[in-house]
Amino acid sequence: MTLYVERLGTGPDLVLLHGWGMNGAVFDGIKTELSKQFRLHIIDLPGFGYSADLGIEDPDLSSWLDLMLKALPERAHLLGWSLGGMLAIRLAFLYPERVLSLITVASSPRFVAEPEWPGVKPEVLTSFSAQLQADTHKTIERFLAIQALGSASARDDVRILRERLQSRPVPHPQALRTGLSLLQELDLRAELSILARPALHLLGRLDALVPAAVQEVWPQSTPRVKFHLFRASAHAPFITESNEFVAVVSEFITAQPRNDLSSTAVLANN
Repeated sequence: MTLYVERLGTGPDLVLLHGWGMNGAVFDGIKTELSKQFRLHIIDLPGFGYSADLGIEDPDLSSWLDLMLKALPERAHLLGWSLGGMLAIRLAFLYPERVLSLITVASSPRFVAEPEWPGVKPEVLTSFSAQLQADTHKTIERFLAIQALGSASARDDVRILRERLQSRPVPHPQALRTGLSLLQELDLRAELSILARPALHLLGRLDALVPAAVQEVWPQSTPRVKFHLFRASAHAPFITESNEFVAVVSEFITAQPRNDLSSTAVLANN
């Protein structure tokens, strides 16, 4: 059994990983343009979308990563949104020989706010966890609304997210619980600080979940790390500013040496 992967296009391999509560259809608005330059692999994460029945019996980060690794091309550029970005960071750290470059979208190595670290207040995620037990649908709806909060196109953004979520099977409740736990618990700052792959971190100026100010305290890493701020976007810049998003991603990947494996010094057990 393998995760569902939508594959299209030709060119360098580019993997797209969605965020919590969603599925690969969230990237429908950009996949046509990206597929003109890249071979896309759009993965439904364990327990989500068409992968709703996978990764449920042993729901933890290790089993999720094992399933994802089996679905990845031998070498690829990784693009992860929100929770998908955190998973991409972990994969790039553990398996640098499989990752040509890393792109995170509205994501950070630590989702929860701490002193001098911008993020989501811990009590917000605690309330999500409690609400998830009582009303899964309402919890996801609330999360969709927060993702677009602050955007001038918030209503349209939420509508698009909802439509794409509903285009595939609903998430498995266990996957929602596991994903929410990962958002609460993961701290990848140490891994990110020694990550030896080229990286691009995309942030939304209006994002209420991953504040743009996190860039100011981002872990120092290699000089090949870049940032880009989408001025009109909240948590979903690939929806709000899709044309600019495609252009920025394409420019970054195109600038990378093909099959660059020069920085594989980071080993899985470091």
